[in-house]
Amino acid sequence: MLNFSFFLGVAVFAFVMSVTPGPNNMMLLSSGAQFGFRRTLPHMLGIILGMASLLLAILLGLGSLFILYPPLYSVLKWVGGAYLLWLAWKIANAPTDKMAEQKPSLVSPSQHSGLQPRSADKQIMPMRWWQASLFQYVNPKAWMMSIGCVSSFSLAGDLYVQSGFWIIILFACMGFPAITIWVLAGEAIRRKLTSVKRQRLFNIVMGVLTASTLLLIIKG
Repeated sequence: MLNFSFFLGVAVFAFVMSVTPGPNNMMLLSSGAQFGFRRTLPHMLGIILGMASLLLAILLGLGSLFILYPPLYSVLKWVGGAYLLWLAWKIANAPTDKMAEQKPSLVSPSQHSGLQPRSADKQIMPMRWWQASLFQYVNPKAWMMSIGCVSSFSLAGDLYVQSGFWIIILFACMGFPAITIWVLAGEAIRRKLTSVKRQRLFNIVMGVLTASTLLLIIKG
């Protein structure tokens, strides 16, 4: 039987690792400010599903590949880092129309007449659930979290399957409220973005912060 210390240990580990800064949380903060909580919800659910599937894959033995073939982790770092820089560039250059469209003073006459300006065609959309899920497989922090949790808390023998099951469940239960904090913070910031200048500055700052999470990859 699993004891209380197992559940407490996994729960604390999952919450702390999920709530600390990283690529997922920087993108969620930006999405919360750009689109609000409701439209960011699929992104959040995608992260939870992606982490669950990654944990399952590691429990089934995928994580052992990094032990057998260490260069694979270096490849993951390069691929994940390159993709992260691309996402950071997209965030920094995100159009301000999406946030501005709720403010009548910032709506152009062409929008009132039913015509959309050219920039509206370039507006980014919230990350979809499947995109967020797949991102976990090129997110080095997600790999570090998953491998660290499985190696630290999974139990050998007859309890391996049971402990693995609860690791996945607890990670989802603790991870969701942890990442929700970042989305709500972004939504609170959204109320302060009352001008295109502020919106633009916020996008640039979030792009830089997202790119700065590469330090986690370099040190990992």
